[in-house]
Amino acid sequence: MILNASDLGWDESSGADPFFPLDQLNSSPPYEVPPLTVWGVALCVSGTLIATENAIVVTTILATPSLRAPVFLLLASLGLADLLAGVALVLHFLFLFCVEPSDWSELLTSGLLVTSLTASLCSLMGVALDRYLSLSHALTYGSSQSRRRAAVLLLLVWLGACVIGAGPAMGWHCLGEPNSCSVVRPLTRTYLSLLCGGFLVVVMVTLQLYAGICRVARRHAHAIATQRHFLPTNQSYASKHSSGRGFSRLILVLSVFVGCWMPFSLWGLLGDASSPPLYTYATLVPAAGSSLLNPILYSLRNKDIRKVLLQACCPHRYTQNTHIHYPVDV
Repeated sequence: MILNASDLGWDESSGADPFFPLDQLNSSPPYEVPPLTVWGVALCVSGTLIATENAIVVTTILATPSLRAPVFLLLASLGLADLLAGVALVLHFLFLFCVEPSDWSELLTSGLLVTSLTASLCSLMGVALDRYLSLSHALTYGSSQSRRRAAVLLLLVWLGACVIGAGPAMGWHCLGEPNSCSVVRPLTRTYLSLLCGGFLVVVMVTLQLYAGICRVARRHAHAIATQRHFLPTNQSYASKHSSGRGFSRLILVLSVFVGCWMPFSLWGLLGDASSPPLYTYATLVPAAGSSLLNPILYSLRNKDIRKVLLQACCPHRYTQNTHIHYPVDV
């Protein structure tokens, strides 16, 4: 509202300065922090848990010189990506319930979350590729050349993730045009469609790699079966039991992987700004939940990482002797 001098009882001929009441000068109401909700508490707790457990995994791998095989580099990258996802969730909670939100805070949290989820998904594909190569090229796996290739792959993954995550800050957002928003504000529908399309491609490639792992494992099982008459009965049974457990673990990993990433990837392509927010939360929660499950399914199942963690917790019960298990059992 624009105030006229006559409305304030000021005579221009008097030569006195006009007086504006303080409550009229500060016409914009102060920002009120919204009340804390169950969703907000869940957001903060889950982000803290994700950041904590992945920080433990990354610290364990980086602080242990014997964990330098390609698979451990990939697991460290996966842990770092999930750690950043947890930090992004905590920042989103702080900007939503503790301080006044602004455009830069939305761009920061959305860019950080896109970067972390992209790097996490690509690291999962790298883990699948590493498993495939460890089976199909078992004689050369673990060499210095393999470690260099893994390092180059991770460098490309993180460069690509940072470039993609910088999209909202570089102007690919809908803060000035609400009609162009996607199901995730402030990302535009075009940007999110390209992002989810890329996610689907990575999911399909990862599934193809796991299908290749199954084919290679079947060939190995067939080769073992042809020599079964050379093995004692108990060893033959142990081989069958181990193969069954390995197949069950593979089914579990694939089920969690597809269940976490497929819903959001499809919803990002089909939904728009007018879609119910409940559907967006229902598909985003599994994608963020993958960052909580990844350390359990990948890193903590590795015998060497578990051994280092147990040694740190109970140093008097474990020695420094660490044997590297290459990643078929990761």
